Amino acid sequence: MRDGFFWFSEAQFARISPHLPRDTRGVARVDDRRVISGIVHVLQSGGRWRDAPRDLYGPHKTLYNRFVRWAAKGVWAETFHALAVEDGPPVVLLIDSSAVRAHRCAAGGKGALRAQAIGRSRGGRTTKIHALSDGDCWPVAFMLTPGNMADCTAAEALIAQMPATGLLHADKSYDSDRLCRQIETRGVAPNIPPKRNRRWKPCFSPFLYRYRNAIERMFSRLKDFRRIATRYDKLAQNFLAALQLTATVCYWL
Repeated sequence: MRDGFFWFSEAQFARISPHLPRDTRGVARVDDRRVISGIVHVLQSGGRWRDAPRDLYGPHKTLYNRFVRWAAKGVWAETFHALAVEDGPPVVLLIDSSAVRAHRCAAGGKGALRAQAIGRSRGGRTTKIHALSDGDCWPVAFMLTPGNMADCTAAEALIAQMPATGLLHADKSYDSDRLCRQIETRGVAPNIPPKRNRRWKPCFSPFLYRYRNAIERMFSRLKDFRRIATRYDKLAQNFLAALQLTATVCYWL
């Protein structure tokens, strides 16, 4: 294998192959290992689909069509979620968000920009990635919103995906009574530093909070893939699928 080009080892591919579709009809599918390796190479390098080496991965249209088709069918999401729950519920969870710039070619998706999770902020067009991770930096769930949406607003939908756990760490941007009540109704203790303007300050442990940087390290690792650090996909569905596939490769393979 040439240096600088991604390729699944046999052990790595054996981890995801049980989660790939088996209901293929008609002509047999092109080699999954080669095609998915090409997809990951594009996500990692940040290049155009047409720039993927044809002699190594095959036609770029095959790579793109497979990625988009399986994103629509939820294959990448199902694979990610299946691997994320293999080790059982986490003891501690962390929630945070990270904004990425949307390249100009990401505009033009169906509907308004907000419908495709793109918003205008100081940095221009941006998308915000909201995530849950465990205390070891392993991601649990993702959600996309426009970059100008408040964290505490988006968190309400993300908390609905939260698995059973005992403690949830978050930063000050998540300090709202409504969100804390939602977390507590799920039997989870929120550990959130209170804002200065609070009259009544809830319980908060600075000692436990010092481990919250695990989710920051998770975002940093995911953004080593250049198509995650900058959004090029017009559809939010495709960008979320790219995020889930990247997380699968980084943490479970």
